[in-house]
Amino acid sequence: MDKHRKFRSLASKFFFFTAALVLWVVGVVLAYDLRQDTFDFKKGVLLVVVVLLVSGAIWRMSIRLLTRPLVQLRKGITSVEEGRLEPIGVNHTADEIEMLAESFNRMIAALASYQQKLLRNQEQLEELVRQRTEELQAAMQKALKASEAKSEFLANMSHELRTPMSGILGMLDIMLDTSLTAQQRDHLQTAQSCAYSLLAILNDVLDLSKIEAGRMALEMVPVNVRGLIVESVKAHSGVASRKGLSLTPEVASSVPETIESDPLRLRQILANLISNAVKFTDAGCVTVRAWCGASGDAPRLLTLEVADTGMGIAPEKVAEIFEKFTQADGSISRRYGGTGLGLAITRSLVELHAGTISVESTPGAGSTFSVAIPCVEVLAQPAASDLRHAAPPNGNGNVKLSVLLVEDNVVNRKMVAAILGRDGHSVVHAQNGQDALSALEKGDFDLVLMDIQMPGLDGLETTRLIRQHSRWSSVPIIAMTAHSMDGDREACLNAGMNGYISKPVHAQHLLAIVRDAAGHVAPSRSTTGLAN
Repeated sequence: MDKHRKFRSLASKFFFFTAALVLWVVGVVLAYDLRQDTFDFKKGVLLVVVVLLVSGAIWRMSIRLLTRPLVQLRKGITSVEEGRLEPIGVNHTADEIEMLAESFNRMIAALASYQQKLLRNQEQLEELVRQRTEELQAAMQKALKASEAKSEFLANMSHELRTPMSGILGMLDIMLDTSLTAQQRDHLQTAQSCAYSLLAILNDVLDLSKIEAGRMALEMVPVNVRGLIVESVKAHSGVASRKGLSLTPEVASSVPETIESDPLRLRQILANLISNAVKFTDAGCVTVRAWCGASGDAPRLLTLEVADTGMGIAPEKVAEIFEKFTQADGSISRRYGGTGLGLAITRSLVELHAGTISVESTPGAGSTFSVAIPCVEVLAQPAASDLRHAAPPNGNGNVKLSVLLVEDNVVNRKMVAAILGRDGHSVVHAQNGQDALSALEKGDFDLVLMDIQMPGLDGLETTRLIRQHSRWSSVPIIAMTAHSMDGDREACLNAGMNGYISKPVHAQHLLAIVRDAAGHVAPSRSTTGLAN
């Protein structure tokens, strides 16, 4: 405490007050003596000394009883302000000052206790957060492993289911091209129809699983949208004709010739909507309309509308039909069949295109499904790089190829060999990658059809080994696989393959790709092949 503050202390004030009071009394006494002519100098000095002693005693007592406890209290308050919870010394004066000091120390003790509790709670909370973080990390790792396991399971299931389906459909196609009685043809066509229904269900389940796993991706390429709409309608015209329905496309002039989109998924959207319309319409017509309109500053919107005169949907069921495994009426699945996945998948595919889907329906009068997706026009369409959407034969189909078929499944080898042999191509079989390398060492081939999942040396590694030899570097290699997960096509192309065919392999699709490869082979059947 500085000098200025000392003179402003309570002790100083008490000292001066007492001194002044006693001096006043002494002055009165001395004045009285002087008036009575009885003044004694020694008495005066004694009285002044008494005044000083009394004032000093009061000053010392005020310091002990008042100033020092208050200074200690002030220091304690300053310590609390600075975050130090330290008790102060207590002068045992048995008065209000002592009570105040003890109350302050009790407050300090309570605050210290609360602080300790807060620290313990903070430590417990930090430990709990750490444990929860570790649990969340473990759960995330478990979920990632489960997702990977699910993806691997789906890939394996796709392969295991599509491989026999490829053999079944291929053999049925081959049988239907032979001489048959009417009854045999009817039986085979029924079996083929059932096989395609089973394949559709398999595709729906796999597509749904890919969407839920976040592994569904769009391949944005130039698409002849007008031709795609017409082809989608033609694909269902046979079923509509057998039911006596009118199925017609109406494509407005505002629809561009070519847009940027995923042709496979756009075709799937249309196919699901048209298939449903034909399925649930017993009389009347189904109309597929398309037009393209402006949407402010946003990209133009391509609207695809499928209207039917079928049974319609009850208003309370409209909101449910886009949910998984849901149909507008429980009796529908018994009458018409189906898994209830088509519209759920369609909605997901539309949303992947950053579009919207809606429906207007009147029970007994029909339904109209509308899809609106951003429309980016492409002025010139480059050659397609994905052989899954290969063009029709280019006119050089007379060139007969020497084909190396690498396939571990006996049925698929028979089926593919029969299809190619019927078209005049020669086929050499290899059961695995090592057999394929041996066959390439022994002879020249115009085309290699390569399965992916094989025991030992798989198709991807075999392709990499083939591409390391200059003799085989230009031989076209087409993946022929039951894998259909997102990324499989890219893996095939990155390994050095030229194209990708998903199983089940359709005879016409396979022949179109082989004939397209034949167009790149010189009449002498050199191994010029497709460009990598």
